Order: sequence, then structure tokens, then C-alpha cells
Amino acid sequence: MEIEALAGIAHEPEADPAGIVVVTHGAGGSRESPMLVRICDEWARRGWLAVRYNLPYRRRRPKGPPSGSAKADQAGIVEAIDWGHAQNIGPVIAGGHSYGGRMTSVVVAEGTPVDVLTLFSYPLHPPGKPERARTEHLPDITVPTVFTHGSADPFGTLDELRAAARLVGGPVEIVEITGARHDLGSRTLDVPALAVDAALRMSARG
Repeated sequence: MEIEALAGIAHEPEADPAGIVVVTHGAGGSRESPMLVRICDEWARRGWLAVRYNLPYRRRRPKGPPSGSAKADQAGIVEAIDWGHAQNIGPVIAGGHSYGGRMTSVVVAEGTPVDVLTLFSYPLHPPGKPERARTEHLPDITVPTVFTHGSADPFGTLDELRAAARLVGGPVEIVEITGARHDLGSRTLDVPALAVDAALRMSARG
């Protein structure tokens, strides 16, 4: 089902949904990211309505990375979260992959309410530049947060991620994907299932 207002695609469960998940893509990606499709399929199997949507920069042009669009992209994320709350059908979980997850974490740190924040391959710093940490807003996040992260991700090691997670102001769970790089590809682990399991545990805590 297409949700025009969000440039989103909804994955619907077989029965009435238990809640809503809105997730978005990384820099250079789109809502058609195979990982986002698998994640939303998994949420729908668990009985949730899951929406994968395009950020505003991607709605403007079909290819290329974001450029000076952080504020507009954050506004698009707030719009998606607000849409989720407006459905009045249960908890709202939000997140995204890489850039999309980072932008979602910023709006949550600024006070946009969600029940759980789910971040895939959070880009702690540009590859090879650990001094340029993207962690200054993490202490302002007070909601339950899940980081799903590969052990070979050049945007941050697991040790760096654990240190960053300790900055978060709410409960945190890290889902470690051994051997995975930034795309979270794994031949041995069911990444969507592990990530959804962790988010559901966090939702129960909330």
C-alpha cells in the first residue's frame, strides 16, 4: 500500500496492527533498499504496520546523496512520526539506516515522541575519521534505543558504538552482526529478525 503523503510503502499485517513502524534509508539510498524491505516484511509478520519512506531529498531527485538537506530531511521524519501517531493504533517505532537513522535520532533527541528508536548501522563518524564523532545529541535521547551494527562497519567499530551507546539517556540494546559491513549483509544471521526481537523487547519495557 502506498502512502503518498510520506512517499512511503506500507507493509500490512494479516490482522489489525499492534503498532506502527516508520523507517527510512541511508545517504544515496531510497525506500527500495533491500534491507528496508526485509525489515518491513519482518515487522508485518510480527503483526505491525511497517512503512518504509523516502526522505525529502530523495523525493526531489532519484539519485545522489543528500546535500545541505538535513533540516528538510528531519522535517520529513517528524512528518512520518506524526503520521504514525495520528493512526491511533498502538506504539510508534521509528528509525532508519545510516543517515536516515542519524536524522531520526536527532529529531527524537529534540523531543519528537516515539516509543522505540531503532538504528541500523549508525554512522558514528566518516570512515577513517573517528575524531569527527556524530554523538553530541545522544545524551538527549531518553527513549529505548536499539543499535543494529556490523562488526566490520567502517563508520564505527563495535567498541566505538558501545562507548557511544553509553551516552544515550534511555535504555539501550546493541544487536551485533558479526562480520557485517555497513549494509548489514550476513550469510549466517537473520538481521531483520534479531533487530525486531530487540525492538519488541524495548517496546515491552516502555
